[in-house]
Amino acid sequence: MLYLTLFWEFCKVGLFCVGGGYASMPLIQDCVVETYHWLSMSEFVDIFTISQMTPGPIGINAATFVGTKIAGIGGAVCATVGFVTPSFLLGIILARIFLRYGDIGPIRGVLNGLRPAVVALICAASVSFIWLALWNTESMPTQLNTISFGGLAVFIAALLAVRRKAGVIKVLLGSGILGLLLGTTGLL
Repeated sequence: MLYLTLFWEFCKVGLFCVGGGYASMPLIQDCVVETYHWLSMSEFVDIFTISQMTPGPIGINAATFVGTKIAGIGGAVCATVGFVTPSFLLGIILARIFLRYGDIGPIRGVLNGLRPAVVALICAASVSFIWLALWNTESMPTQLNTISFGGLAVFIAALLAVRRKAGVIKVLLGSGILGLLLGTTGLL
């Protein structure tokens, strides 16, 4: 039954994560942290961090890692297949429609309307990640003075590196090294 649940839940995520892997974050979070309590918010953030560091699409990697954590190899297969099935089927259907009818105005309007919603989903997940990274809490911090200054230093350094067009690998490697240094000194 767990395999079927993993397949179905990730199938729903795959169906509604318009906008790519980052848009899947709040959907996966809602499923695995809020609804089923399979992972803590901290474990979820760790899985998304690892998913970004490994080759391949972030949403598929996250589905695979979550499935593995929940139910081993079988869970990984069920979650991953569930995640990609809607995209595969929708891709085939939409490709056939676009090849047959060209650029359809109403479909273009729907896609243009979905863009701001995708940005909102990504921002909502990002806010949760910031709370966890800087205040070690899964919800809005009640006392702002409990911020992790080490976490803030890593956050600012990574943000500046990204804005200066540093590659993802360099940012992650540098952040890991900085985290190691700050962690050994007790600042993180």
